[in-house]
Amino acid sequence: MLKIKKFVFSNFYENTYILWDELSKDTAIVDPGCLEETEQSQLSEFISENFLKVKFLINTHCHIDHVFGNAYVKDKYNPIFIAPEKDIPLLQNMEEQARMFGMEVIKSPLPDEFIDPDKKILLGKIELKFIFTPGHTPGEYCIYFEKDKICITGDVLFYEGIGRTDLWGGDFNTLINSIKNELLKLPEDVTIYPGHGENSTIGHEKKHNPFL
Repeated sequence: MLKIKKFVFSNFYENTYILWDELSKDTAIVDPGCLEETEQSQLSEFISENFLKVKFLINTHCHIDHVFGNAYVKDKYNPIFIAPEKDIPLLQNMEEQARMFGMEVIKSPLPDEFIDPDKKILLGKIELKFIFTPGHTPGEYCIYFEKDKICITGDVLFYEGIGRTDLWGGDFNTLINSIKNELLKLPEDVTIYPGHGENSTIGHEKKHNPFL
């Protein structure tokens, strides 16, 4: 059975997700936004207390609020780090992004592997699939657990909202096409876990999202 724990980190109120297979304890950390030592400790204490085995570090996209904790997670657990290839310029310019907000950050390592739509990952026997959904950034992917009817939507689709397109690499029309052509084709009872804010469902967003 797939288990999920959400942490809300930093002044960006970013949702960091820990996902794991209850039986094997195989674990993926998605978009670690832990910036401060206290946040890093919250993450690592939860992992330790639940005897989780961190196998993967995944970035849905590479805006700074979703990658603050990349270096920490990679250094501490040495997971396979996977990120979108088209977002690598954002990752490489992470420190410049941070300076625009008057912040200092630890630079992220580069990924071990790139995401592509054919890549499938297993947490124990639970299969994780990637859906290419650019628009908020050039390379963003959502993460879909088909059998569990769960989709991690990053900053693509929110509860009655969508991702910004006025940031680095954003394009409104591309984002709307990604949502309509990819995410809204999923079953209506799929629960979405966004990069900010509360959960929703595909069915709710079809009916109530003012952008769609």
